[in-house]
Amino acid sequence: MKYNRVLLKLSGESLMGDQSFGIDPKILDLYAKDIKAVIDNGVQVAIVIGGGNIFRGVQGVSGGIVDRAQGDYMGMLATVINSMALQGALERNGMKTRLLSAIKMEQICEPFIRRRAIRHLEKGRVVIFGAGTGNPYFTTDTAASLRAVEIEANLVLKGTRVDGIYSADPEKEPTAKRFESISYSEVYERGLSVMDLTAITLCQENSLPIMVFDMNKEGNFYKVCNGENVGTLVS
Repeated sequence: MKYNRVLLKLSGESLMGDQSFGIDPKILDLYAKDIKAVIDNGVQVAIVIGGGNIFRGVQGVSGGIVDRAQGDYMGMLATVINSMALQGALERNGMKTRLLSAIKMEQICEPFIRRRAIRHLEKGRVVIFGAGTGNPYFTTDTAASLRAVEIEANLVLKGTRVDGIYSADPEKEPTAKRFESISYSEVYERGLSVMDLTAITLCQENSLPIMVFDMNKEGNFYKVCNGENVGTLVS
């Protein structure tokens, strides 16, 4: 395989499948099987999941429920729920896992400790990072970039529902151009919503490439880890 250690970023919305809310067991099983194929070939895999299928901090603010910081903390708890669901699916498919949280909740997950996370990966365990960075005002995209840098990953994989980065939304603009590769600076200049700017900057400053690809197509995760061009590379 081309890459030795990768970090996979999944959106909470991707777990919904065709549902309008919550978690689709079929999607979890699809992801688990794809991740197992990669693990069985010696790649070390870490994962960060969003929480948008359950709760988004900005929704809580716009709805007048809570202030921004409180809403973001609620979103972090949603990521832990998703992480636990994925952990269960991975273990049902025969993988060893560890869930590490940026917010302490010892009954269900370990606290995030960088050296411990790396040791788990070296032992072949899938490491899931929950609760974002543990701080409000930061997205799970930023959490993914931060954890990837901390564990010295070779690549950040942004699993989406489209097969790469386009010049415009391909669902709205049929003539949108798909990029095979693009630079960090071009992402800025074009205003492309690949990841938030903090996440992109963190990857750029640490020379960490990002691959945006369709995670919902069976076998794509394996192909990306094997170096095949099935998405858009940001470097």
